[in-house]
Amino acid sequence: MNKALFLDRDGVINVEKDYLYKIEDFEFIDGIFNICQYFINNGYLIIIVTNQSGIGRGYYTEEEYEDLTSWMLGALYEHGIEVTHVYHCPHHPDITGSCECRKPKPGMLLQAAKDFDIDLENSVMIGDKERDIEAALNAGLKTTYLFDESKSVKKSKATMIIDSLKELVC
Repeated sequence: MNKALFLDRDGVINVEKDYLYKIEDFEFIDGIFNICQYFINNGYLIIIVTNQSGIGRGYYTEEEYEDLTSWMLGALYEHGIEVTHVYHCPHHPDITGSCECRKPKPGMLLQAAKDFDIDLENSVMIGDKERDIEAALNAGLKTTYLFDESKSVKKSKATMIIDSLKELVC
């Protein structure tokens, strides 16, 4: 079985910007290349799991999302980071109805486990919202990190609250 580093996108890989879908607005978060390389070197697959309700809300299209994702994957690859897969949930419960993939539900992580023979218990999640942590816990992960650069979160179900991605590789 494989181990995976599950990453949320907005707020972990890139600077959080409401309903980001334009390449020119994309900014990588300091430390993301180091953290990915560290986990790859330790035998982990890199898998992105991201809620993208902007699609369901009609703020941007699936094609615009895919264009940005392709660009992001290319930029990561240029830094030696091969992402195994990107899962996204385009739904919003008030608009498209309930689904099993929108975090905090574990659907994307469970699908990844099936698709890539992942040992969820020995995998790791880094998210910037409690719903990321809850999705990971709901999928059976034991190690979760809540990334909070602002240092405003005082309590989380996460294994640890971190304010720098570099904390995990020092």
